[in-house]
Amino acid sequence: MRIVIAGGHGQIALRLERLLAARGDEVAGIIRKPEQADDLRKAGAEPVVLDLESATVDAVAEVLRGADAVVFAAGAGPGSDATRKESVDRAAAVLFADAAERAGVRRYVIVSSMGADPTHRGDEVFDAYLRAKGAADEAVRARTSLDWTVLRPGMLTNDAGKGLVSLAASTGRGAIPRDDVAAVLAELLDTPATSGLTLELITGSAPVAVAVKGVAGN
Repeated sequence: MRIVIAGGHGQIALRLERLLAARGDEVAGIIRKPEQADDLRKAGAEPVVLDLESATVDAVAEVLRGADAVVFAAGAGPGSDATRKESVDRAAAVLFADAAERAGVRRYVIVSSMGADPTHRGDEVFDAYLRAKGAADEAVRARTSLDWTVLRPGMLTNDAGKGLVSLAASTGRGAIPRDDVAAVLAELLDTPATSGLTLELITGSAPVAVAVKGVAGN
């Protein structure tokens, strides 16, 4: 498959690029800073320099044309303010969905967050983040032209992945290594029957492939 990842230099994205490249997929990662390109090449991905906060739908669609699937894994990141949560975590995800539709790419997987909710209350930056992620999820899920899957991991860690997860519409709170998030994303891309699902993800007892097959078609 050819897979294009938004937020290609993110911690989850780099892990996913390595997994996809290792299994023979053709991978491109969209990045904002040219100096990040070598890290993507080392991960086995083609770097595409494009700022999703200022790019047009047509410019992004041109990058996506010919892809079999896209993954939105971009985020404003720690230390960013509420304005950038809106411009990256919500608006860029919507732009990416617009571009996928225009390019004729149906498969769209979005990395969200446990607790994402457009009506979430609170005045802290993290509250704004959860609202932005929730609004992005809603905008993607409203599109009948996309075979979407929304993945909502719990608290992310840099612990070594165990390959054992809990994946369900509701898992309860918990943590999950970024290694395992990437592994689940790779498996979701291989499992079209997970389209139309919003899934929470934490560490659990099921091997990744078993966990994904367990929710497929539900």
